Amino acid sequence: MGRNIVIGLLAVAIVATGIWGFQQQNQNQSIQSENETLKITAENHYQRAFHELAFHIDNIEDQLGSALAMNTRRQLTPAFAEVWRVTSLAQEEIGQLPLNSVDLGQTEEFLYKLGKFSYTTSIRDLDKEPLTDKEYETLKHLYNHSKGISKEIRKSQAMMLSRGDQWLNIEKEMEAGDEPAVNTVASNFKVMNKSVEGFSETEWGAGLAAIDDLNGELKKALNGQEVSKEEAAKIARRYLEMDENVPVNVTKTGNGLAYPAYTIVIDDPEHKTHYNMDMSVKGGEPIWFLQDRQISEQNISLNEAVKKGKAFLEKHGKKNMHLIDSKQYDSIGMLEFVYLEDNVRVYPDSITLEVALDDGDILGYEAKSYLIHHKERNIPKPKLTDDEARAKLNPRLQVMEDHIAIIENDLKEEVLCYEFYGVIEDDTYRIFINAKDGEEEKVEKLDHAETVHNFS
Repeated sequence: MGRNIVIGLLAVAIVATGIWGFQQQNQNQSIQSENETLKITAENHYQRAFHELAFHIDNIEDQLGSALAMNTRRQLTPAFAEVWRVTSLAQEEIGQLPLNSVDLGQTEEFLYKLGKFSYTTSIRDLDKEPLTDKEYETLKHLYNHSKGISKEIRKSQAMMLSRGDQWLNIEKEMEAGDEPAVNTVASNFKVMNKSVEGFSETEWGAGLAAIDDLNGELKKALNGQEVSKEEAAKIARRYLEMDENVPVNVTKTGNGLAYPAYTIVIDDPEHKTHYNMDMSVKGGEPIWFLQDRQISEQNISLNEAVKKGKAFLEKHGKKNMHLIDSKQYDSIGMLEFVYLEDNVRVYPDSITLEVALDDGDILGYEAKSYLIHHKERNIPKPKLTDDEARAKLNPRLQVMEDHIAIIENDLKEEVLCYEFYGVIEDDTYRIFINAKDGEEEKVEKLDHAETVHNFS
């Protein structure tokens, strides 16, 4: 009898062990399948970022090469605007690649300054203020350096295709060694970074010899509690008004950025494309985002775009923002807002938006300057009266409007000024007179036909 009981218990144990083993096998297979899916998703993300980077770097090279042969504003202005747009995308794509062990600081800085140079040139009235000989020399240098970057990117692309390399394997290899070996993708990026080291500050032309280290300043300014990747994805969906089921890919940026940030790619099913975004790890602040898509025919006016831009900023906590500049390129509205405090325009606290004029979507957002400078201020009262400040102006200037404003001077100090808009013959100017001592702080020549000042 006892023997039968023992045999029965053993049989039950064997059956139970078999069931447990089957469940464990299924569970392990499920985990392996889930891990494999995550790996495939990550690899696809890296591959897309890399091939889009190659395409956009080629586009930059082509646009710069074409600009060298152009001679009219009608062609140069959109060419520089395109370089600025594509450069922003290239910066974002570099940040999406798993290159943490490779120093890409020089390349990041080069692309940032290229974007700054092309943007400031695109908004200039090139009919009245054409490119100088020095700026054409700058263009040549930019073109040559962009060719060097393109060469290394294409070399890496060909190498990966011929070897069947995967970014996940490259990432493991880089994490295992201190220095990238010769004839690897990592070594090509290192060569690329080295190739732009020789681009001296003086080659950037007038006004760009000392572009601020905005990334370093942003690192100091960002604070708040760190957000997880999941929280970053929720914030990105909220900013872009995307459904919670829309796919979002969130990765940590590489060494190219001075501040800790997430690189985010979020699908836009409606337009069959995606948004790229940088978001701070501390505080979960979107720093900038951009969508690259073709705009259909214009359906809304620039004034309607301004209203949509203001509503977007209000919704996301950027209160009291005042439009100071509005331009239209094809079917995209370019808007610049500054913070307004006690009727004083605070120029350091600025945000730039791009609005699609087909459906009013916010295509682009850049808030570095706002995030760096926005703070509580004790704004002093002007020591000079309006009339006393006007007496400091060129007597030939016919003043059209004036404001009180805070700007940064050449020493990076905030100064309270009287801001005057006026004309001399056919040219429009914006002039800032120090409200304390009457010094002429800044003089800017504007394209009067394209600038908008009368929106609250």
